[in-house]
Amino acid sequence: MSSSILKRQHNKRVALIEEFKKTPVVQVACQKTGVSRATYYRWKKEDEAFSKAADEALEEGSSFVNDIAESQLLSAIKEQNMTAIIFWLKHHHKTYATRVEITTPNKQIEKLEPDQEEVVRRALELASLIPDAGKEEENGRSQNS
Repeated sequence: MSSSILKRQHNKRVALIEEFKKTPVVQVACQKTGVSRATYYRWKKEDEAFSKAADEALEEGSSFVNDIAESQLLSAIKEQNMTAIIFWLKHHHKTYATRVEITTPNKQIEKLEPDQEEVVRRALELASLIPDAGKEEENGRSQNS
């Protein structure tokens, strides 16, 4: 590659890293600097130093945006915005945090009864955690017919 192309690529990489510090969104930063996303990801894959610098710049940019967002949240709280107040309390005060409380009787179940086992199996099927045994049985019967 010619030295002018290498210099231009270097300048684009530097510009992109600086943009990440202000705008930590790959698509937006690439558009602002005239670098395609495909080129960015190729550079990231090929150049370990660039990859590390880009990751650090994205992290710095995220911290910057977080600071701005927190500043806006505090302004909204000062303006008595109830949504902002509730958000702050839910995320910064343990009394207002969202909790899930699970209570069970002190009795420990060693083995589920057949009807309990069926309820648990069906719940897991509905949650797509285990295959639907009923469908597998139906498929087996229709193939055997």
